[in-house]
Amino acid sequence: MAVKITDTVLRDAHQSLIATRMRTEDMLPICDRLDKIGYWSLEMWGGATFDACVRFLKEDPWERLRTLREALPNTRLQMLLRGQNLLGYRHYADDVVKAFVARTADNGMDIFRIFDALNDLRNIRVSVEAVKRAGKHAQGAICYTTSPLHTLEHFVELGQEMHAMGCDSIAIKDMAGLLTPDITAQLVQALVAELNLPIFVHSHATAGLAAMCQYKAVENGAAGIDTAISSFSGGTSHPPTESMVAAFRGTPWDSGLDLTHLQEIGFYFREIRKKYHQFESEFTGLDTRVQVNQVPGGMISNLSNQLKEQGALHRMNEVLEEIPRVRKELGYPPLVTPTSQIVGTQAVLNVMTDERYKTITNEVKLYLQGKYGKPLGEVSPQVRHMAIGNEDVIECRPADLLPEEMDRLRKEIGTVATSEEDVLTYAMFPDIGREFLEHRQSGTLVPEPLEPADSDTNGNRKAVTEFNVSMHGETYHILINGKGYTTHDKRPYYLSIDGVPEEVLVEPLEEISLGAEGEEGQRRAPAQSGKRPRATDPGHVTTSMPGTIVDILVAVGDEVHAGDPVLIAEAMKMETEIQAPVTGVITAIHVKKGESVTPDEALVEID
Repeated sequence: MAVKITDTVLRDAHQSLIATRMRTEDMLPICDRLDKIGYWSLEMWGGATFDACVRFLKEDPWERLRTLREALPNTRLQMLLRGQNLLGYRHYADDVVKAFVARTADNGMDIFRIFDALNDLRNIRVSVEAVKRAGKHAQGAICYTTSPLHTLEHFVELGQEMHAMGCDSIAIKDMAGLLTPDITAQLVQALVAELNLPIFVHSHATAGLAAMCQYKAVENGAAGIDTAISSFSGGTSHPPTESMVAAFRGTPWDSGLDLTHLQEIGFYFREIRKKYHQFESEFTGLDTRVQVNQVPGGMISNLSNQLKEQGALHRMNEVLEEIPRVRKELGYPPLVTPTSQIVGTQAVLNVMTDERYKTITNEVKLYLQGKYGKPLGEVSPQVRHMAIGNEDVIECRPADLLPEEMDRLRKEIGTVATSEEDVLTYAMFPDIGREFLEHRQSGTLVPEPLEPADSDTNGNRKAVTEFNVSMHGETYHILINGKGYTTHDKRPYYLSIDGVPEEVLVEPLEEISLGAEGEEGQRRAPAQSGKRPRATDPGHVTTSMPGTIVDILVAVGDEVHAGDPVLIAEAMKMETEIQAPVTGVITAIHVKKGESVTPDEALVEID
């Protein structure tokens, strides 16, 4: 039987390699050729695309769906749906889930791949039922991971539950690239033997094993595989479509897809990818460490960008070593959105603050209260107590505790929402959703800029980060890996000198800027520390990592106790309480909602 090919180039491929930044305008010119290939489906929505459209690209994600539906009339469109999380980072009430699925189906979606980050199937039931009610294809996805508890028998049981729930097919979702060829063969054999459903395999190429795994899967009865057109394949993305088509050519599983036409599509996307060079992760090559740290493709790409923005890219290895420790302490959740962000952000905080669990995100607290579902493993009692004290842990399906939301959401967003889809955009991301809708209404939507290949966002020539230095007859290769935060007017830079890591402290006396025209020699004053005072007093409230203030919980004159939350900051899409370091009275607030903050700044003063 011909293997069914799902190409991920319009969603997961660019989510994994360029932080989900591909714009609809760069998809449309190639749609006519994509539509003629004969793919089983094109994955083009869901995952992080909804967030990226609203947050960065300033595109209406619903308009993207409608536009691609029109441009791809002969091809099934597929999306990734996070069960009760939908496309956000919390559980939504059932009425929101039902409305979201119904509107998505009406706007043109054909296949819904539905998963729960904890494989807690209570959290996908409402989504599956809604998809079936809409007359669309419900594909249940098993999040593959490894731990002492995640056995072959456990995964087969999940498949049987999904079958009984009414799923039309089952996907093995190997989001981190953990499968090996032998395990793939065993797992597919077991699922095919027990289920009368098509089995699909989704695996990332991070460890260099995905293509072999997919071939073994098809040999052992899998109906279909996920691939990415070659110019967006490999690394933390997926096996190349062209290569897998060639591998099955002439076999009983020949896909029948035209290799020459696929190559033309690959050439198109090779040129498109160059536009997004600024979002290329430094961790997109082969990396077998994933077999240990289990970090999925999309997460490692975004994690790299986040650490780079914080001047802490040199600490990536520490974070990757911390992630498995946090995962074990949280009961071995599979690392997929949102649990990958929950575990990953907490690991970053544990590393950046140099004290494990000194700062705990709100999402980790909710997770430990059972509000994301039930993990397969036992949670560390010590970590749970540090996070939530003696609070009760819920045992029911988390959404059972949520009242209906749609009426409230419609009232909250008001007339800025012109459709049910707009209300759902607001539901997914209240702050950035409202901001997007307001800017759309006023005609002031501006997407983030794309840097020219040799310039920064201001049109200035980019600083060189890799070069050779000749001194006293010797030549040294210098690579600037990152920079730290300025303290006492000195900034640390992290270098690699002939492969040896070094830290140097730079105290700028005056800085030389390269102008938009490339002129050198323009001088500017030494960098200032910013509007906020430096945190020097025990009563100064600071943040442990760069982020954005999303809420201010106090006012000048309020009395607070040490440990009371005073601010809520968002970093890496996770919210963290910033607490009062001392007991006293709020005497000054130096930050506003929506402002970016960095460590060492005094955000609030307490006397």
